[in-house]
Amino acid sequence: MRDTLSPPSSLSGATTAEKKVMSSSGLLRINSETLLAGQKEIIIEHAGDEYRLRKTRQGKLILTK
Repeated sequence: MRDTLSPPSSLSGATTAEKKVMSSSGLLRINSETLLAGQKEIIIEHAGDEYRLRKTRQGKLILTK
């Protein structure tokens, strides 16, 4: 069984307008710090697969399956 957490309070308490910040290209823009919610690594579920998003010591992001 997978552990599923609620969205970070920074997302769950946001209004619809705050959640849907669009870039100049019209794409949804989410700040990586908001997505990681203070964690070094998170798991993202997509189409039944798990991906890990990790922030390195140098501040770069790595996405692995």
